[in-house]
Amino acid sequence: MNVTSKGRYALRVMLDLAQHPEEGTISLKTIAERQEISMKYLEMIVAGLKKAELLESTRGKEGGYRLCRAPEDYTVGEILRSLEDNLAPVSCLRADGVRCDKAAACATLPMWKELDEITNAYLDAVTLQDLLTGEKWREEKV
Repeated sequence: MNVTSKGRYALRVMLDLAQHPEEGTISLKTIAERQEISMKYLEMIVAGLKKAELLESTRGKEGGYRLCRAPEDYTVGEILRSLEDNLAPVSCLRADGVRCDKAAACATLPMWKELDEITNAYLDAVTLQDLLTGEKWREEKV
């Protein structure tokens, strides 16, 4: 699995919006400045997030972007899959199935499929809220 800058930046955009709900709609310029992402690249990222119905936009002077749902209702998996072509550990696995002429004889394919399932299950178990609080990864205090 290789998460590209598009996927990483999409998470940063979504986190930025989740961290500032009191601001209502947030301009692309504000997000770009806070996250140090170029406006041009950010436009492409938010277009993909909007197409996937993960955020809403408002036009005009007071326009900008905001989350459609509460942070706990977004998973990292759905955010990454909205922009990434493939999150599978090997190129022959795709969301729409296996793309390999040797799949029928491949002894490693079941292992790769299982790793893909484990990875996706993990990413779908982590929410935007988990990233905001970080509590999921804090060591228990004794």
